[in-house]
Amino acid sequence: MKNSRINLFKKYFMKQQTSFTHKKIFQFFIFSSLFSVLCITSCSRNSDWVQFRGEGGRGESSSRIVPPLGLKWKINLQSGEEKVRSMNPPIVLGDTIYFGSDDGNFYALDVDSGYMRWVFKSGAEINSIPYADKDKVYFGSKDGKLYALLRETGEEAWSFQTRSQINSQVQRYGDYIIFVGDADAIYFLNPDGIEQFRLDNPGWAAVTFLIADDIMYNAFGPTTKLVGPFDIKKREILWYLPYQEIDAIWYSPFAAQGDYLYCGTADIYDGMLLGYHAFSRKTGALIWSQLIDGKINYDNFDELWQYFLRNMVILDFLSPTIWRDLVIFTGGDNTARAFDTKKGDLRWEQIYNMPVSSAPTLASGRVYFGLLGDDFIPPKFLCISARDGKLLWEMETEGSILSAPVIAGKRVIFGTDKNVFYVLEQVF
Repeated sequence: MKNSRINLFKKYFMKQQTSFTHKKIFQFFIFSSLFSVLCITSCSRNSDWVQFRGEGGRGESSSRIVPPLGLKWKINLQSGEEKVRSMNPPIVLGDTIYFGSDDGNFYALDVDSGYMRWVFKSGAEINSIPYADKDKVYFGSKDGKLYALLRETGEEAWSFQTRSQINSQVQRYGDYIIFVGDADAIYFLNPDGIEQFRLDNPGWAAVTFLIADDIMYNAFGPTTKLVGPFDIKKREILWYLPYQEIDAIWYSPFAAQGDYLYCGTADIYDGMLLGYHAFSRKTGALIWSQLIDGKINYDNFDELWQYFLRNMVILDFLSPTIWRDLVIFTGGDNTARAFDTKKGDLRWEQIYNMPVSSAPTLASGRVYFGLLGDDFIPPKFLCISARDGKLLWEMETEGSILSAPVIAGKRVIFGTDKNVFYVLEQVF
């Protein structure tokens, strides 16, 4: 009897233990599945860069990438020694990179291998910065058309003809596809390519803009000098920039933090005058301004002018990025600079032996940008500390980087003036 009871107890215990184990395994499976989904969702989100200057237009990636970086792959888009003038930032959605080029082609490349998924030939050079959503990718061309292509196949879904070249960013905001025609208009289309309304553009070209909280910064008034924020819902301009205080040839895109807007300006005379400015987001009042004679190593005006023209076709020229209480600028001369966001005091400055070739991109407290090369000094890609500007890592590149690099997940992506397209990845 005693042994029978013991055997029954053992059977009961084993049954309970099995049930307990199965329950734990099931719970672990559910937890692991949920964790995997969250990781995949998070990784996917961190790997996407679908609009100009990234999420929020800040020139910042949420990636925790850390140098050193190694070459994942690179591709030469066309043969020949002639340098291209522009290769504005690509966008990344899922496993595909999208970008246009001076050769008139719009490319879709596999982010892992560089394999060309498809290529679309527009009617002219492409200087526009694209935008992608779930189904389509949008870009403008110098042939005056705004194109919407199916992301999977590259087939044209629709196109919209304007009265001028399109050398702007393209962005979707709510139910609007927004872009700018040179000295033409700011267009607001619906997702099917039907115009909803427009704002006249009296003279600006190569336009970029920031959209935040239903406000588009860099909209136009009735004359070229009048530029200000446009309330998309109310369809009215809220105020105009005090151009008398910051008159310049080039105005960079804005970056926003709290109640402040930041931008850079550039002017040329017998040298280069660079401006760094902060405005009230509510009123447009100038909060602080720093004007600095550019540190540039060109011996004559013609060389300086050519360098200036090179910069003005790059849509993110002088775009700032913000790290904590610092607003950081690269480009315009041989220097990277950081200013106090509230007071405008120069917090650090790093001077290089060659001009900076691109705007910055920020990730994990590190700032990435390019340096021009010449016949004796190779072009470079740099990573510096956002805190103090100290050099953390560098590599030589085939050609000079033309615009701010895109950082998507653990990859850094950029194009050069030798028409070479790079994808770097973190080296573990």
